[in-house]
Amino acid sequence: MSRAEDFVSVIWEARAKPGCEDDMRLFLKSAVTLSRNDPGCIDYEMHEVADEAGVFIAYERWVSRDALNKHLTAPRMSEMAPRLLTLMQGSIEDGMRILHAIRPDS
Repeated sequence: MSRAEDFVSVIWEARAKPGCEDDMRLFLKSAVTLSRNDPGCIDYEMHEVADEAGVFIAYERWVSRDALNKHLTAPRMSEMAPRLLTLMQGSIEDGMRILHAIRPDS
């Protein structure tokens, strides 16, 4: 059984290009279920920042870095990335932050 310290959490933030907010929201909604079904996914939630239309934040938890890497390199990602890049500002990697849990010693 994995310990919480072994899980990998990800925060990903992206901003839609002006005028692409609705299209990006629809695109991200369509991607959530696929990601939730990837092996090793514990949690995958997409959010839009309140009062900031077009600013999206994903919160993900994976059983391991290997599971996250498999998600990021899944064949569908290479198909989806070009479309996402037409909708968002910057790069996909710019908004990604990998988190590791820190817990008190037991």
